[in-house]
Amino acid sequence: MTPKPPTPEAFLTTEEVLEYLQVNLRTVYRLIKTKRIPAVRVGRQWRFKKSDIDAWLEGRGAQSESPAASPTFPTRRACVLVVDDEVSIRDLLSKTLAPGYDVATAIDAAGALLMLRANSDAYDLMISDLNMPGMDGIALVGEVKQIRADLPIIIITGFSTERSAREALNLGVDGYLIKPFSGRQVLAAAAKALGAPAA
Repeated sequence: MTPKPPTPEAFLTTEEVLEYLQVNLRTVYRLIKTKRIPAVRVGRQWRFKKSDIDAWLEGRGAQSESPAASPTFPTRRACVLVVDDEVSIRDLLSKTLAPGYDVATAIDAAGALLMLRANSDAYDLMISDLNMPGMDGIALVGEVKQIRADLPIIIITGFSTERSAREALNLGVDGYLIKPFSGRQVLAAAAKALGAPAA
C-alpha cells in the first residue's frame, strides 16, 4: 500500500494572523521579537505556521487560572508616525495621540523614510507636515506609497492652497488638517484614517 503523502503545513499571512488573534501589528511583531511565535520572512512579508499559532494559544490558555478562560493579549494600540520639522507641533501631536496610540516621530521626510524602510509594517498611520525643509510632504507621500501603498496618511499644513490640497488628495491621503487644529480634530482624523470610530 502506497503511503499517503504528508499534508502540507498550513501557513498564515500577517493579515490572517491579525484577524485570527484579533491583535494589531505591533503585538504580532512583539511576539516575533520575543520568539513567542516563530515566523518566516518571505521578501517583505512574514509567514506563520498555523500549528505554531495554535500551540501558542494553547500555552496561553494553560497559563490561565481558569482552564476555560480565553487567552489574553496586550492592549491593542496602533502606532502613529508623526513627521514635522517644528518641535512644538511634534510635541503637540505626540501628547494628543499618546493616550490612545503609540507615537514615533521624525524631524523631516528623510528621517521618516529611513524609519519606514527599516520596518514599514510597524506603523499604522503617518501624520506629516506639508511644508518642510528638503523634501516636502507631497514628495514624502509619493515615496511612502512606493514603500507601503496601504499606509494611511494625514497631511497637516499652515499654508494650505487649493493646488496642494488637490495634489495630496490625488496621491490618496486619508486626511488633510489645516493649522491651527484642535486635539479633537486630530483624534477624529486619526480614527477615520484607521477606520475606527472617533472617541
